[in-house]
Amino acid sequence: MTTELLIRGIVGQAAALIAQLATQQGSRAPLTQVSDQLFLDLVRELEQLGVPRKVSGQMFGLGLRTYQRKIRRVSESSTDQGRSLWEALLGYIRAQGLVMRSEIFKRFDKDDGALIGAVLRDLKESQLVFSSGKGRRASYRASTEAELVALGHDAAGDGEDELRLALMYREPAQTVEELSEHSRTEPVAVQASIERLTSSGLVERVEEPDALRYRADALTIPLGANVGWEAAILDHVKAMITTIVCRLQKRTPPALQDGVGGSTYTIDVWPGHPFEVEVLGSLGRMRGELSELRERVTEFNTSRDLPENVRRVVIYFGQSLMENDDTRVG
Repeated sequence: MTTELLIRGIVGQAAALIAQLATQQGSRAPLTQVSDQLFLDLVRELEQLGVPRKVSGQMFGLGLRTYQRKIRRVSESSTDQGRSLWEALLGYIRAQGLVMRSEIFKRFDKDDGALIGAVLRDLKESQLVFSSGKGRRASYRASTEAELVALGHDAAGDGEDELRLALMYREPAQTVEELSEHSRTEPVAVQASIERLTSSGLVERVEEPDALRYRADALTIPLGANVGWEAAILDHVKAMITTIVCRLQKRTPPALQDGVGGSTYTIDVWPGHPFEVEVLGSLGRMRGELSELRERVTEFNTSRDLPENVRRVVIYFGQSLMENDDTRVG
């Protein structure tokens, strides 16, 4: 019961964060695939932990057959099995060149109509598909590769390159196809982004016998940057979750127990309080100390060949400020 309450609390906090991001700066980001994505991500993570599908199905309150049917339903089109509805719809629109909305619904008559409409909206908002007209008389066409590249160049100034860099940072080298799958973005857009990041020296090519992969060894978002703040948020969340997972797995050697974990401190001050400046300046002091330490370590490392047993230490430090009405302002 305790674990269930913990999970519910974490899901609630995640939902609050997603809602804030979806409405940031007046935007209304599409959320049509969030629940299905969460389900499939949980399925994938449980399988990686070695949990049999019969057991993981029970964890979702589903029998094995029902569980497997749900996995197929949310990951495959009922009309075109083996592909997600998102992939199937985009592939069909591309193949047709220009297609009426009524024809799309007729072609995918085995799929839920509301889900088809939601995916079409998502494809439009992602600018992978353009449409004209309204209702059943609307027509659709897929964006050309030239248009996707052009849109990718425009997106480069909107933080997409930085966000993709954050998805790669601290992860093993990945191919364009793997990055496309992880970010749920068209390969041509990922390729354009990778080329920009590679030419700027932020991403390194890794040529392996089986494939060409890419990796990012650094991620730096200037404090207060108007572009790239999304990448900073993702990196904060990844660092925090990685720390918690490491602690839960209890794989840290006893001698290094103090090197893994986290602590949270809540301190009440008010204007004129004798410790107000010292408390509010905690974040700035920690930033300065850790930046200086990182510079000294980097300078030392660059003049030496690194051994194979390198330990990457990820340190996350956050600070928020809440007024009397519990409104978060920092």
